Amino acid sequence: MAGVRRRLGKGVKVGHAGTLDPFATGVLLVLVGRATRVQRFLMALPKRYETVARLGWTSTTGDPEGELAAGRMPAQPFVLPTGLIRQRPPAYSAVKVGGRRAYALARAGETVELAEREVEVTRFELLWREDDRAAFAIECSSGTYVRSLIADLGDAYCLELRRTGIGPFEVGAADPETIIPLDDALTFLPALMLSGEEARKAGHGVAVEGRAEGVVRLLDADGLIALAEPREDGTLKPVVGFRPG
Repeated sequence: MAGVRRRLGKGVKVGHAGTLDPFATGVLLVLVGRATRVQRFLMALPKRYETVARLGWTSTTGDPEGELAAGRMPAQPFVLPTGLIRQRPPAYSAVKVGGRRAYALARAGETVELAEREVEVTRFELLWREDDRAAFAIECSSGTYVRSLIADLGDAYCLELRRTGIGPFEVGAADPETIIPLDDALTFLPALMLSGEEARKAGHGVAVEGRAEGVVRLLDADGLIALAEPREDGTLKPVVGFRPG
């Protein structure tokens, strides 16, 4: 992030779509310029991870940076839950509590008890096991904490964590020197072509006729006009616009 800001200069707005834990590696979507307006749509994409767990040990943070203690080896075979599950985010997380990050409160010695949330895990697969190490592939909804999934195995913590994908974005194709055009980055959303008066209206944030199951891209011959959400009256209301007013 800091490197991108330095390279592009102070006048360019830079953001991201989902943090990575300090010990983790892999895909991080960096948003530049008008792409920062679509942050929430990119953050909602499902994630893919590969993690190596250390078994028979616990960590206060769920990763190598916490205080470690020897424990019991998790029961075999591993219980690897999938589907909709209830999960409690770790105390050392970026979740806000009373306007402050949970990890800041935990580091200050305060007791942090975060509310459970519903997440979806579509894949939780053992890749290999050797002594007190085991590797897993995990595919899950946004907001899922892999550290919590591993801790729930028993006495275990994440030794390594790599985010291998976010929606259509794969780590193998990641290139910090390449900027993906916004319309190309949003191709996971369905598109609706407009022309004439409908395109003009959409460019001014006015709802246009159309039905969809979720957010859609509104386009015309000049490219991306807006992202729009469906209404019950059979129209699509622009919620993020990309044309000058």
